[in-house]
Amino acid sequence: MADENFDYIVIGSGSAGGVVATRLTEDPQVSVLLLEAGPDDDDEMIKMPLGFSTLFKTKWDWNYETTPQKHLAGRRAYWPRMKALGGCSSMNAMIYIRGNHADYDEWRDVYGATGWGFDDVLPYFTKSEGNTRLADRFHGTDGPLNVEDRTYVHPLSAAFLESGVAAGLKRTDDFNGAEQEGIGAYQLTTKKGRRWSVADAFIRPALDRPNLTVRTEAFVTKILLDGNRATGVAYRRHGQSLVARAEAEVVLSGGAINSPQLLMLSGIGPGAHLRDMGIDVAVESSGVGQNLQDHPVSGIISHTKGTTDVAEMLGIGNLLRWRATGKGPLSSNVADTGAFFASRDDLPLPDIQLHVAPTGFVDNGMHEPVRRAQTTAVTLVNVQSKGHLKLRSADPTWAPEIEPGYFDDRADLEAMIAGFRRAYDILRTGPVAAYIDGPWIPATSDPTDDQIIEAIGAYGQTLYHPVATCAMGTVEGSVVDPELKVHGVEGLRVADASVMPRVPRGNTNAPTIMIGEKCADLIKESA
Repeated sequence: MADENFDYIVIGSGSAGGVVATRLTEDPQVSVLLLEAGPDDDDEMIKMPLGFSTLFKTKWDWNYETTPQKHLAGRRAYWPRMKALGGCSSMNAMIYIRGNHADYDEWRDVYGATGWGFDDVLPYFTKSEGNTRLADRFHGTDGPLNVEDRTYVHPLSAAFLESGVAAGLKRTDDFNGAEQEGIGAYQLTTKKGRRWSVADAFIRPALDRPNLTVRTEAFVTKILLDGNRATGVAYRRHGQSLVARAEAEVVLSGGAINSPQLLMLSGIGPGAHLRDMGIDVAVESSGVGQNLQDHPVSGIISHTKGTTDVAEMLGIGNLLRWRATGKGPLSSNVADTGAFFASRDDLPLPDIQLHVAPTGFVDNGMHEPVRRAQTTAVTLVNVQSKGHLKLRSADPTWAPEIEPGYFDDRADLEAMIAGFRRAYDILRTGPVAAYIDGPWIPATSDPTDDQIIEAIGAYGQTLYHPVATCAMGTVEGSVVDPELKVHGVEGLRVADASVMPRVPRGNTNAPTIMIGEKCADLIKESA
C-alpha cells in the first residue's frame, strides 16, 4: 500500500493522545491520524466502575512486570496498562485528582519547565473539566470530561470519613480547590455512574470529523527520521506493515512505558544502551527511560463485622440496576474515599494519600475475598526513589525492563511507616471502629515498624502512576523542552505522563489530560 500523508500523527489514544488529536481537528484545515495499538473499548467491564480490575491480565492489558524489587521481598510488581481506545483512562479507578499546586511550581522552578507553573496549567484543567457540583475559579463546568460525585456510598466509606475527622483530619469536599490536605470523598470521571474516559469525552464526539482518522489495532514500531527530523511512523495493522507520513509533526503519547521504549527503538536515547541493543543512534538523549517515578502503595486490611463487602455485590440484581440507572454498588470505583496529609509535622505539604475501599483489595483485586474486609491503602505521593526503563530487545514486541526502585531511598519507607500509624489512629477512632473485627494485614492491630515493613514487602504494589521517563525541562537529562519538543529532534513532541519531571502528589490521570490540552495549544501556536 502507498504511504499515507497527514499533517499530524498522534501515537496512542490515551489520556493525552486522545485529547491532542481531538483538539487539533477542531481546525477543519488540519488532518490528523490517531493510532492506537489496542482495539475499540467495547466491553461492559470498561464502562462499569466496579469492574476495572477484571480487565487486568486480559486482552485489554499490556500486562507489564517490573524487575524483582529488593524492598518488595524480591517480588516483581505487576503493572497493568490499558491497550484500547482511551488508553489508561479506560482502565483506571476514575479518581479525579490534580495534585498539589506546589507540584507544578516545582516543575517550573526546579526543572526549568517554563509555562508549567500552577497558574499556567490551571486554565487547562478547567478547560477539559465538566464538573457537575463545583463551580469556582478552580473548576470548569462545561468541558467534555464529566466529573461528578460518587453515586453510591458504602457504610464503611461513610464511617471512615467521619472517623478521619474525629481523628483530627480536616473535612474537605474538594481536593482540587484552594487546599489539598484533608479527608473526603473523591470525585470521579464518571457520567451518571458510568466510566467517562477520554474515548467517551473527546474521541467519540469527534469521530464524524472528516479530518480525523482513527486506527485501532495499529501497533507503531518506529518513528521515521530524516536526519534529525521526524517524518512519520511505521506501524503494523492486521498483518500488514504500513507507513504514514506527517507533514507537520509527530506527537508521541504512548505513556511512561511505551513512549521511551519507542524513542529508543527509533534511535533516540542513551547511545551506549542503544548500541548494546544493536540500534543505530540517530539522536543521543541520555535521559530517555531514566528518572522513572511511581507512587507505591500498601495498606491495612481489616476483617469487618456488621456490614457488607462490595465484592459480594456483583449479582444480577445490582447489574440490572446499574444498567438501568447507573446507580448501586456497581457504580462504585472501589476506592471512593481518601485523604491527604503530611507524615511529619515539619513537612509543609502532604506526602501521604489514603485510598479507602470497602473490600479486601489484595494483589490488584485479582483474588476473590473469602471474608468481608476493609482496605486502608497508604500511598506515598512525594517519592524520593527513582528507577529506570531500558530495552530488552530491538524487537518492538518485547516488553522493556522496568526498574522502579521502590523504597531504594529509606526516606520513602519512613514516610510509609508514619502513614500506616496515622491510618491506624483513624481505624481506632469514631464510627469505623465499630465495624472492625480484627486485623488481617498486618496480622496485628499494633504492629512494630518491622512488621509494617514486612507487610509493605509482602503486599506493596504500584498505584499505577509511572511518570518522568521522558522528563520535561531544561536541566541535564531532560528529554523534552517546555513546549514538549524532543531535544535534538525536529517535528517530534511527547505528550503524556512520561514528560512530568516529577510525579505529582495525587492520581495522574487528570494531569495527563491537562498535558494533552496544553500540548494541543502549543502545537496550534507554533503552527
